[in-house]
Amino acid sequence: MYNTLIIKLPLKFFLLVAILSIPFWILGAFFDLTKYIPIQLPISALMFFCPMLAAIILTNKNGKKGDLKILLSRIWDFNKIKNKAWLLVTILLIPVLMYLTYIGMILLHFNLPKPEIKLSATIILAFLFFIGSIGEEVGWTGFITDPLQKPFGALNAALVLGTVWAVWHIIPYIQTHRNASWILWQCIGTVALRIVMVWLYNNTNKSLFVVIVFHTTINISVNLFPKNGSHYNPFYFGIILIVAAIIISFFGFTKSDPLEIQR
Repeated sequence: MYNTLIIKLPLKFFLLVAILSIPFWILGAFFDLTKYIPIQLPISALMFFCPMLAAIILTNKNGKKGDLKILLSRIWDFNKIKNKAWLLVTILLIPVLMYLTYIGMILLHFNLPKPEIKLSATIILAFLFFIGSIGEEVGWTGFITDPLQKPFGALNAALVLGTVWAVWHIIPYIQTHRNASWILWQCIGTVALRIVMVWLYNNTNKSLFVVIVFHTTINISVNLFPKNGSHYNPFYFGIILIVAAIIISFFGFTKSDPLEIQR
């Protein structure tokens, strides 16, 4: 049986993230701006910084002097990446998988428009999503991934974190008027994505920057799927993500303990 002290920090973190997110869920229930925003983001999407805020609060409360500075400095820790080829994997993996999804849907006779990628709009989206990814991944990856995977292993940590991450998004999905099937498959894909993210994290010497960039590519790819994400289908993308996660689970994770926490 795992020591209760080991799971105490993750539980505190997950609970605090949920509490901090409640005001945004409430705002999203009363104000619907999805009709006016091309990428159909609800007001509750502003909760993106809650994981980082929760991490800052708990680090200030429980951490040692200098821990917060170390945590935040990891946002730009690309220098930790020993094999720079992992940057290519980070940047290209999701766009390639999304393109395979597009081709697969075309072969299944879906009437999809041709992709329209406007460079200026893409750059703006990339900047905005990068900021949003910082707000999430400082918490999900920089703060709580290592305390989860140290006792439970990388794959189990990814499954737990992915499940919490998916549930955290359910209310915003509802507020974008998605049906139950869409939400279910989006959540399944979210868990698969977290498996990939933990795999990337561990293989890049625990670089938080890598996971932030990868998270950014997810949001960009979904919203570039023609048109403004309107034809994005989490079922077909989810199937491809599940296959990728299964491959990584069998060959990407080892039975040995992950690298020691570097703080």
